[in-house]
Amino acid sequence: MHPTFKLTLGLRGGNPGPVLWTLPSLLTRFADSTLRSHNCDRAVKKRVMMSSVDGERFMYFAFGSNLLKERLKLENQSAIFHTIGRLKDYKLNFGLWEKYVDSGWHGGVATIEFCPAAEVWGVIWALNNKHLTTLDMQEGVNLGIYSPLEVSVETDKGLILCRTYQMNNFHACPPSPQYKKVVCLGAEQNGLPVEYRKCLEVIETNNYSGPSLLDQITTIK
Repeated sequence: MHPTFKLTLGLRGGNPGPVLWTLPSLLTRFADSTLRSHNCDRAVKKRVMMSSVDGERFMYFAFGSNLLKERLKLENQSAIFHTIGRLKDYKLNFGLWEKYVDSGWHGGVATIEFCPAAEVWGVIWALNNKHLTTLDMQEGVNLGIYSPLEVSVETDKGLILCRTYQMNNFHACPPSPQYKKVVCLGAEQNGLPVEYRKCLEVIETNNYSGPSLLDQITTIK
């Protein structure tokens, strides 16, 4: 059983009594031990900065549904796993770009927010430059839903400069069970730290039941 806590999607609050942990708090409590276990200790690790564009490829840091290979490859067939890594000073959150908008996932979707001392674990994918456009389209860049962001991600290979995406006009909203399932499966598939995966597994959902983008990912039973 999980310890008693309450997730509030990035917001602290509540009446006196048991401590209320937010999702970002849970995701940062194990930072030092997991970092050492992945050979990323900054005091001893040689740091190498890699370009986000390497010849015909670019590096993409995924932290939401694109953690799962089968989901990412629906529109971006060239994606190849490179490594996992952590993005420091950001927290994971879920929401929508408009307060009452619906999406193909029927709930909030993942984004990152600047937050000192927090961290987000994710997967770094190498994609062919031809899929820069398709990835932007998937993230709704042309519609103003997400904006591309260049970030430095800590990995066992050193610092890697990656493209990622941050939601515009963020409104907090819990994800659907289907979206959460894809995120958790992707985290397991690519070996994100166990403690981080446990935090993902206890995210509260909106209990939506019905068709969603999950139905397009035929490899998931």
